[in-house]
Amino acid sequence: MTEEDAEQQIETPDTPEALLGALGGKYSAEILASTQTPTSAQSLSDALEIPIATCYRRIEDLTEAGLLRCEGRQLSEEGRRTNVYRRTLDRLTLDFTGGEPTIDREERSEAKIRLQDQRDE
Repeated sequence: MTEEDAEQQIETPDTPEALLGALGGKYSAEILASTQTPTSAQSLSDALEIPIATCYRRIEDLTEAGLLRCEGRQLSEEGRRTNVYRRTLDRLTLDFTGGEPTIDREERSEAKIRLQDQRDE
């Protein structure tokens, strides 16, 4: 495998390398756990006591890896429009027992998302 092939493989969201890279950042797991419902970067930063710049970097990493997505925009307490993010899955398993790592993802269904939103209203 050439260096260029390796770089392309790492950039693909569904590769174990991309997922581990995104999850390996400090606070990444906490951000995913806290985004069951749409949540702004500022809310995550405040609740998890993460510096806001770090929070935005982790959100970007998780979004690029397909683990988080922008759900839209909401008004902040200051009256500004801000993006809100929600995780895209409920479970992720990386298995290293074989020759190649395998990924098992349990995506969040639209029905589950709607039920969660109704409970939170």
